Amino acid sequence: MIAAHRPEQRPPDARLLVVDPLGRITHALRSQLVDFLRPGDLVIANDAATLPASLHGVHVRSGAGIEVRLAARSSLEPRDIHAFMAVVFGAGDYHTKTEDRPPPPRLAPGDRLVFGSAAGDVDGRRVAGNGGRPLGATIETLLDHPRLVRLGFGGPADAVWNGLARHGRPIQYAYVSDALALWDVWTPIAGLPAAFEPPSAGFALDWRSIRLMRERAIGFATMTLAAGISSTGDPDLDRRLPFDEPYRIPATTAAAISRARAEGRRIVAVGTTVVRGLEHAAALDGVVRPGAGVADQRIGPGRPLRIVDALLSGTHEPGGSHYQMLRAFLDDCTLADADAALDARGYRTHEFGDSVLIERMARAGTAAAVPQREDGMAA
Repeated sequence: MIAAHRPEQRPPDARLLVVDPLGRITHALRSQLVDFLRPGDLVIANDAATLPASLHGVHVRSGAGIEVRLAARSSLEPRDIHAFMAVVFGAGDYHTKTEDRPPPPRLAPGDRLVFGSAAGDVDGRRVAGNGGRPLGATIETLLDHPRLVRLGFGGPADAVWNGLARHGRPIQYAYVSDALALWDVWTPIAGLPAAFEPPSAGFALDWRSIRLMRERAIGFATMTLAAGISSTGDPDLDRRLPFDEPYRIPATTAAAISRARAEGRRIVAVGTTVVRGLEHAAALDGVVRPGAGVADQRIGPGRPLRIVDALLSGTHEPGGSHYQMLRAFLDDCTLADADAALDARGYRTHEFGDSVLIERMARAGTAAAVPQREDGMAA
């Protein structure tokens, strides 16, 4: 696959690979997505807006430049904005590959960090900044890795939000050459600012596709989950991903899921974050109830799905936690066939890339009714 390097959410040539319950593969344009949905389906998307979670500043004790990437917090409450898990890098920016970024200076509990400070003295050290009121933070705890800390912001919640808006930028990786703006990483349905990286499967949606769903008796609902970061640049730390992710399921969404399941209709998740949130909510007894929770599980081949029947997702390279989730939908042979088809056709990967729509494979001895398209091309 090829890395998508342009920050364009809905390019007209974006493609969609579809895998049906029998493992058959079809190639289409992503603009045809609704044609692969069925009347009665319930489509659920993550409406989290993306935080400006990359902060450049100074480690005050050493005077060294740093980048902090906020990576997790304990809840979605807007006033609960003071404490984060964060990954700290040395000086540099997204133009350098994440895995090649230098480590931060030696960190210790109590160290002060200053983001966006005006040029001047901070605790007796001369630091340079980009103007405006600075945003300060303190390292509260080291979290068993040189780059991973628990970070605390002081002051009123409004001041922290203002500081993030003033000095933060979207987390970005080297394969996208142009600096990202917030509107590049907000999906069309973005609401509460909660995600650390965009729930990018939602880039495939627009108001036209949602209108078509309504016209074709396809349900649409949302939930909010704080989508986490996709890479830390360190293999050991990457193996811990995804970090715990808080979520909230509205009462209307929980009721719609209950009705759809009672009537034998499909639940189609837009993005792996939706799968993680819904499956966590139903882990106790198979029922999705409204309210808040924290998704702390990993989903893969050893964890059967209880709620989600189909997944719209970006393309994922083998090895990551997102790819492991695909193994809960497809057996390894079919997933290998899908990978080969993506590679052979040059599909684009990462958040601005192409998409896949996969349905859970039929169990042995059962049949699945799979609608056929006359214009689909079998792989």
